[in-house]
Amino acid sequence: NKEHEIPEYWDDVVELEDVKDIWGDDAKVEKEALMQFFKLKQDLETEEIFIELDSAYRSVKRQQEVWDQFEKEYGIEYTKKTVAVPKLSEHHTGLAIDVCLRKNGKLIYENADMLKEKAIFAKVHAKLAEYGFILRYLEGKEDITGYSYEPWHLRYIGDTKLAKEIMDKGITLEEYIS
Repeated sequence: NKEHEIPEYWDDVVELEDVKDIWGDDAKVEKEALMQFFKLKQDLETEEIFIELDSAYRSVKRQQEVWDQFEKEYGIEYTKKTVAVPKLSEHHTGLAIDVCLRKNGKLIYENADMLKEKAIFAKVHAKLAEYGFILRYLEGKEDITGYSYEPWHLRYIGDTKLAKEIMDKGITLEEYIS
């Protein structure tokens, strides 16, 4: 989170799998998280809900590029609320996945457009815990997480029982840990 940097040794211990994102670019996701993401995706498709992998593991260098791009496009205040400082991003872990939506054959990927898809994301969020994921940045919890609500930012924690407890209580990872 905004207070805890990724450990220097992390890249040596995390097992990342190669995958293509929705844009056809190379991406990496922690091995178990990727397997569970595909199971979640398949499950949702049975309900005509289509999520796609938009973003996952980011190197510190790539995170700096994202920061710089957002700062240029949206300004520093918006960037501080929506983009992690390099070395403080969950995307460095390989356990965070940003998704986008496919609705009526159209790809929905802009943050403002995805925020309008509350009904679809409610269905996505209802299934997260079954696959070991939680919604990381909850609406109304910005003062705790330090980030704006992001219905697309999924965090793999692995333990389905723990994920269910966190999701059922509507709490953040910070609240659970404390």
